[in-house]
Amino acid sequence: MRSRSAGAALAVPAWAWLLLFFVAPVAMVVWFSFGYKPGVFGSHANDVLSFDRYVEAFSPTFFATFQNTLWVGVIGTVLCFLIGAPVAYWMAFKVKPERRGILIALVLVPFWTNFLVRTIGWQVILAPEGWLSTLLQGVGVLDGPLDLLYTRTAVIIGVVYNYLPLMILPLFVAFDRVGPALREASKDLGAGKLTTFLRVTLPLSQPGIIAGVLLVFIPLMGDYITATVLGGAKGNMVGQLVASQFQTAQNWALGSAMAVLLMLVIMLTIGACAVIIWLVSLPFRSRSRLVLGQAGETAKTDAAAATPLEVTT
Repeated sequence: MRSRSAGAALAVPAWAWLLLFFVAPVAMVVWFSFGYKPGVFGSHANDVLSFDRYVEAFSPTFFATFQNTLWVGVIGTVLCFLIGAPVAYWMAFKVKPERRGILIALVLVPFWTNFLVRTIGWQVILAPEGWLSTLLQGVGVLDGPLDLLYTRTAVIIGVVYNYLPLMILPLFVAFDRVGPALREASKDLGAGKLTTFLRVTLPLSQPGIIAGVLLVFIPLMGDYITATVLGGAKGNMVGQLVASQFQTAQNWALGSAMAVLLMLVIMLTIGACAVIIWLVSLPFRSRSRLVLGQAGETAKTDAAAATPLEVTT
């Protein structure tokens, strides 16, 4: 009992941190979402509780923004995976171990730069009078100025660039843990490169894939800096609405309701994707059997004398 108490005491700082900086703020946001804005100069009041703010937040006026946010989140996460998976695979299996540290540093260095500075950099690149527009017009790809800034496409480009390291690093760790021994064993048993990747490498890397998807999708859905700098009115996202309700409109009740709905949308989307992936992979979960010959004490070579041993994986 004394050792258990000492072990539990080690977790007290972590639990205190979570309760103080996560559970308490989320509980306050949920509480504010049932209130209302008391007059022009008030920010919130909870003397009368109702679901009116949720109805207002999910009205047709804001519903299109929720749809746009979900679309950007899903497309951005998929693009991060499609771009990050080959890079992580190459770093884990094709690059010499002594050079991996340099590549990991190259992935992390842009991520250490200020988020707003990186986003403004893309604003400069995608501007109609920027160097990319001038270059494309000079080589004849475009007949006029580049028309990407303040669009949904610009927001997707920005979020993919900003969150790509969060996808590459978990995938690299997952691929690196597979190790060459299992892949070589798969090839020795007659599997090709594609079969080895689909039946050995990918299933064993599933925890890293899940971690990468969650690390990208969850903060991407709440991102409002990228949408504000690169999206304008066409790339509006829920994070911008929440920030505007708290900072500009001073309607904390409506902003809290939008934030709660955003969290619910994120959890429902993750749950739906998990169910879809489980249903799709269900037919491929076949039980494979490996039959081995169990030799007797005198190492008989006659196949008829061997007792089959069935191993199910």
